[in-house]
Amino acid sequence: MSNPDLMANIAQPGPLRARDGEPLFSEPWQAQTVALATAMVAQGRISAVRWSDALGAEIKRALASGAPDDVATYYNCVLVALETLTMEAELASAGQLSERKAQWVRAYENTPHGAPVILGAGDIGGSCGVGGGGDC
Repeated sequence: MSNPDLMANIAQPGPLRARDGEPLFSEPWQAQTVALATAMVAQGRISAVRWSDALGAEIKRALASGAPDDVATYYNCVLVALETLTMEAELASAGQLSERKAQWVRAYENTPHGAPVILGAGDIGGSCGVGGGGDC
């Protein structure tokens, strides 16, 4: 069988599914965190083993602390693992991550209902700060 024939017989991938058959994430931005981790692995910023270990450890920690086994817990684990690895890889400091989160909160709080949230919307002068040249 030639390579094109092989590809024709492989089903197209769909969204990640939870055990109950529902989408794993309720919002596209949640899935984007996994995509970001995948990009970091592809670029060699972190290893696939390190990503897997960090995510697994965070899930175990969350469940052991009594967090429910649901989409929100999984997303939070992905986020914490990604932040941890971002700092380990020296791509951002804890202070930079904290400031970026504060910028997103300000932008969210200053965005009219139904409008897309734009980073910088809650900042005086529209400056994005961390890594920003106003183009964030």
